[in-house]
This record gives sequence, C-alpha cells and structure tokens, in this order.
Amino acid sequence: MAAKDMSDVGAVKLGGRTAWYALFLVTLTTAMSMVDRQILAILAPRIKADLNIGDAEMGVLYGAVFGLFYSVFSLPLGRLADGWVRTKLLSISIFGWSVMTGLAGFANSFATLAISRLGVGIGEASSQPAGMSLLADYFPKKQRGTITAAMAIAVALGLGGALMLGGAIADWWDAAFAEGDAPLGFKGWQAAFIVAAAPGILLSFLLLRLPEPVRGAADGVLQKPDPAPFKASLDTLAGILPGFAWLEFARRKAPAKLWIINIAAAAAIIALAVFLTGWTNSLRPVNPIALKIGSLELTGNALQWSITGVGAYIVICWMQSLFLRDKPAFAVIVKQPSMGILIALASLQTVLNYGVMSWTAVYVIQHFNRSAAQVGAEFGPLITILGIVGPLIAGPVSDWANARFKGGRLYVTLAALAVSPFLAIAVYTAQSIGAFYGWFVFYSLVLTMWLPPVYASLLDLALPRMRGMVMSYYILMMTITGMGLGPYAVGMISDVNEGNLGDAILSVYWVAPVIVVLIVTLIWRMPKDEAIMLDRAKEAGEPV
Repeated sequence: MAAKDMSDVGAVKLGGRTAWYALFLVTLTTAMSMVDRQILAILAPRIKADLNIGDAEMGVLYGAVFGLFYSVFSLPLGRLADGWVRTKLLSISIFGWSVMTGLAGFANSFATLAISRLGVGIGEASSQPAGMSLLADYFPKKQRGTITAAMAIAVALGLGGALMLGGAIADWWDAAFAEGDAPLGFKGWQAAFIVAAAPGILLSFLLLRLPEPVRGAADGVLQKPDPAPFKASLDTLAGILPGFAWLEFARRKAPAKLWIINIAAAAAIIALAVFLTGWTNSLRPVNPIALKIGSLELTGNALQWSITGVGAYIVICWMQSLFLRDKPAFAVIVKQPSMGILIALASLQTVLNYGVMSWTAVYVIQHFNRSAAQVGAEFGPLITILGIVGPLIAGPVSDWANARFKGGRLYVTLAALAVSPFLAIAVYTAQSIGAFYGWFVFYSLVLTMWLPPVYASLLDLALPRMRGMVMSYYILMMTITGMGLGPYAVGMISDVNEGNLGDAILSVYWVAPVIVVLIVTLIWRMPKDEAIMLDRAKEAGEPV
C-alpha cells in the first residue's frame, strides 16, 4: 500500500493538543531516565571513598553493568512497544526504574549498587523504543526533526538535573549530618538517589492516562493490531539469551550455516574477553575484586569484558533470531546498508559522549578543586541550557534542510561532529575554570546538535511496526560500544596515567575521523535506501 498523508486518524489528531501534551510527558520521561542514569557521575567521588573502589570499577557500574541489561531488555521491550499499548508500557517502566533508583540509596556494597543499576537498566530499556514510536504516531512526518529535538533537549535536562540535584542534595545532607547522626545512617550520596527516584512515581500515573494514537497514521501505513504482543516479546527474549537462542534455532529448524556462525562467534568472543581481561589486569598494580561468586573472584576488568562479550554475543543471536522470525524486519533493519551505517556512526559517537558525560563533572571537581555542589550549580545549568539551545537549532534546521535536498538532515550532524574534536582539545587543556567553561559553551553546543537528525533518520528508515525494534537495535549497539566502553576506557586510562582525567577523556577521540567518514557515506547512500525501503520489505514478505 502506498503511503498517504493522514492528518486526522481516529481519536487523536496529528500534531494537535493531545500530541503536544504527549510530547511533554515523553520528554519528562526521557529527562527522568537521564537523571536516574547520570546521577552516579556527580556522586562518584563519594561512592568510591565509601565503597573503596577505583575509577575503572565506577566505569563498570556506569557503563557495563547498567548497559548490558539496558540493551538486552530493550529488544523484547522494543518488540512489545511495536505491538502493545505504548503509554501503559512507559508508565510501568518508569515506575519500575524509579523504585530501583531508590534502592541505590540503601546500597552499602558494590554488589547492591550493581543490582540497583541493572534494575534501572531493565526499567529504562523501553523508554526510547516506546517513546519515539509513540511520538512518531502523534505528529506528522514533516515534524520529526522537531520532535526528536525535544528528545535531545530531554537528555540535556536530565544531564543538568542529575548534576544539580545530586551535588546539592549530597553536599547539604553531609553538612547537615556531619556528626554522623543521619537517619538510618545514610550518607549524602544515598539520600541523593532516594530523592531522584521520587518524581518518576508521579509521572508514571500521568502516562497511564495518556491516550494511545493510531499506529502508522502519520505514514499512511496502517497495520493490523498485533494479536499476541507479549508472546512475541518473550520469543524475542528467548531468541537472544545464551543457550535459549539454540533452543530457538532448533525449534525453527535453523540452517547449519546459522549454527556454525553462532558457535564460532561465541568461541571467538570468549577468547577475546579472556585476552582483554588479562591485558587490562596487567595495566594496574592492584585490581580490586568487583564481584565474588563462591570461590570465583572477578576483578572490575573481568566483569567489564564478560559483560561486553555477552552483549556482543546477544547482538549476533538477535540478528539470527530476527532472520528466522521476521524476514521483512531483518531485511529493513539488518540488511539495509544505510541503517547499518547510521547505527555504526551513532554507536561510535556515544563512545565519546558517554566517556565525556561520565567523567567531566569529576574532572572539574578534581582539576579545578571545586565541590560537588559548586559543580552542580555551575555545570548543571550550563549543560542544560546548551542542551536545549543546540537541539532547538538542529531539529528545525534539519527538517528545513531535508525538505530541500536529499540527505539534508545529516549535514547538520556532519557539521557538528567534524568540529567537536578540536573544541574538545581546547576544553580539556584549559588552564583556568573560566577558560574551561568558555570553551565548553561552544563544545557542548555542537555536541548536542548531532542527535536529532540521527533519531529522525532512524524513524525514516523503518516501517511503523518496526520502529520499536529499530530503536532497540540502536540502544543495543549504542550501549555495548558507547556506554559499555566509553566510561570504562576513560576510567582505566585515568587509573593508568595517575588520575589525569583530561588526557583520558581526550584519548577516546581517536574514533572521530571514522565517524566523519561514515556520515559522508550515509549522506550519499540514505536517499537511495529510503526510496526503496517499502519495496525491500515487500520482497521479504511484508503484507503492505
């Protein structure tokens, strides 16, 4: 069926008042997910001191522990978002991750904090797939750059809010109870986690009352309701978990080639994880034990590479399972060249983003001798304002450019990411706090402008019923590479070079030239793939 322009389908008008209210709630949901995710960054020095762990272990908590569960569960929850009521899914999810954020307030060990982080990861896994899919059906296609800019603004609000909230509450609490008479013996960082958890509970009830729009209305590709979304979601989960994936292969009579690829990949990943664990253990004289299971003791490095290896194997299992279960989705999501290039460049850029986001607050505290409250009060509002201004420029400009020439949105991404490495050098070599903030204004502004065109392009390259899966795929790859490697790499390099966080942050910028090449390639390729996307799906058996 050819796409048609549909401005008013069902009970919800495209771009109407309810749509803008939905955008407000989804923006708040995304912002709260970033608060609960990022608050760890400003609290890191206190947590390290209380739990006696190093920078690398904090990187594991921030990245790999959270990231594995976030990415793994984004796949089945993304599939659920493609078939079930997205407003209900978002409501349940934010309630769950808020409870798990509160659990961190009761943590007195690395293991308890790790459990809290993995719970937050599971809860937040549906936020982007369900939220982006929901908004794509609330607004006309021509406004996608604008609505994705709102999501980027939400990220900035969450980042700034985490720094301001976490730093202020932790400093106030520790000052108020300096004599050690705090309720339940809580430290400032524990109180900050509990306070951060509260707003999500209220927001979950508001989302529950939000009406569900007609799926595919904005694209004129209306599709039948999914008769069994929960079964499909559980099948997706079973198809990606180690061991269970083989049962899925056997049940669906997978060809021998899939078995060979899967087993060979598993063996290669295990060998590489063992090698990387030994190598990174050798870089530091002391490697704290991060997790003890009976007589098995895992260092932070062993935990990092084990989790990363599991994540990489899950990617392979998911792709193979998708091929067996949904060949049209496999053709559009995995085989489409532009989708692969887009996912690759976004994943590499998140190595930089998460490496920077996870350690910059700590860098300012240590390098310029500032308190957590000072950094929260100075740095938090700055990145919030810049994070709003950047997407407000990038979203509408990318929509304008895309309406006038092919691949127009991505020129905004190219311009932003081509200049960001040079600005990063100026920021992290600044000799005074004034020079740091002065350069950071320009650096942060361009660094917030790359994401809205990428989000919009992800939506443009997928059919309506596949958008939850596409966002889950993006999350999976972004998490394994960006969140999983960025904070850990910076933390490990910092430990090795005697705590020089500035050099450690700049060291991850070796991926910048690769990113620029990928963007240029995508600008050339994407218009071709977008034009034949529906035909590609039909050839694979899509009934539209």
